[in-house]
Amino acid sequence: MWYVVQVRAGTEERIRRQCISVIDKRVLEQCFVPYYKEQKKYQGTWHTEQKLLFPGYVFMVSNRLEELYQDLQRIIGMTRLLGTGDDIVPLQENEIELMKKMGAGRNAMEVSTGIIEKGSVVITQGPLAGMEGCIRKIDRHKRKAWLEVSMFGRTMKMEAGLEVIEKR
Repeated sequence: MWYVVQVRAGTEERIRRQCISVIDKRVLEQCFVPYYKEQKKYQGTWHTEQKLLFPGYVFMVSNRLEELYQDLQRIIGMTRLLGTGDDIVPLQENEIELMKKMGAGRNAMEVSTGIIEKGSVVITQGPLAGMEGCIRKIDRHKRKAWLEVSMFGRTMKMEAGLEVIEKR
């Protein structure tokens, strides 16, 4: 099961490292902070940078929730496991599939490529393929897209790298 821990923004990597060193490997199978790649132009050339996909959240994979919950009490700076009321709820299957599609847990989400056809964006390759309906805004100059996706039981805003190569 995949779980999400809410932390203070800016402490994600510190909490992730702490979890990996403190929590038993049999309890915590994987702990990661998802990133996305974006293109930025400075000093006259384009550079690839990594940014947090969901600032303020750390993702954990475990099949031993009770032990994970107990071990998380020893983590300094952890805010809370996400859930509903007093129940800790794992990510739903469609949310896990979305995270896997974005490359979460393996590497940063790659920059997608698309075209604008009759005023609508069409993603031709990359992790955003098939997610055109989630895109709320694009900035061709910054090579970036802003999306709204259903995660953690609510609508989350996220940014992703998007290079629009053609406008028809």
